[in-house]
Formats: sequence, C-alpha cells, structure tokens
Amino acid sequence: MAQSSRRGTTRLTTDALAFLSERHLAMLTTLRSDNSPHVVAVGFTFDPATHIARVITSGGSQKAINAERQGVAVLSQVDGARWLSLEGKAHVNTDADAVRDAELRYAQRYRTPRENPKRVVIEVRVERVLGSSGLLDRVQES
Repeated sequence: MAQSSRRGTTRLTTDALAFLSERHLAMLTTLRSDNSPHVVAVGFTFDPATHIARVITSGGSQKAINAERQGVAVLSQVDGARWLSLEGKAHVNTDADAVRDAELRYAQRYRTPRENPKRVVIEVRVERVLGSSGLLDRVQES
C-alpha cells in the first residue's frame, strides 16, 4: 500500500495488515447529495494485493447510493489507540461473481452473511491511508 505525498510514501506495516484482518467493525463515510457526511458502521475486508476494500450491502442502501453517486469513501477502523483510515475512489459492483467473492472474503473475517438477492459490493480503491504510528511506515522519497 503506497500513497504519494510531498513528504514520502506511506506503507502499511505487518501489524497494520494483521489489524485489518482482525474482527473489527469500521465506520464507512460517504457523501450525501448535499455533500454532508453519511457515516455508518460496517464490516469490510481489505485486499493488500489490489488495494481494494470491500463492503457488502443491499443495492438500495443509502451507502451504496452515495458511493455510486459521489464516487468516494473512507473506511475508519479503531481499536483503542490503534486506528486506520482508508480513503479512496468508490464504485458499486453488481456483478454476481464480484459479489460472491466479497461475500466469501466477508465470511473469512466475520461470519457467513445472510442471504440477500439484492446484495452489491462497494469497492474502495484505497489511495491514501492515515493511521496510528505503529501501523504506518513512512519512507522518504528521493
């Protein structure tokens, strides 16, 4: 995971990747049509190989509507002094294979989700990471 900035590149540490696989909920922030924040608790998964975070939800949910309309989202996970915020471009994927893949990932981290024929997956391509110092490794660029 890398994020370009004037100061350097941010990489997730091994501890951060472990933190993102532990069973914690997160807050998903999307923007309503008036640009005010819509913040809800969600379960999510993160794929470090693709830098994609996934949230499963019903297609007509406010979070899915907001993610599709505004195209941005933030996932923030907190546990005591440890925290990470994953920011990026959001897209709602309705493809059956993508939804099934997201359900399997969710089941590995949390539990098997209930049946939902209207399920979609919000995919967040993570572009920036903020977090507590022990979870981020800042490397200076030359």
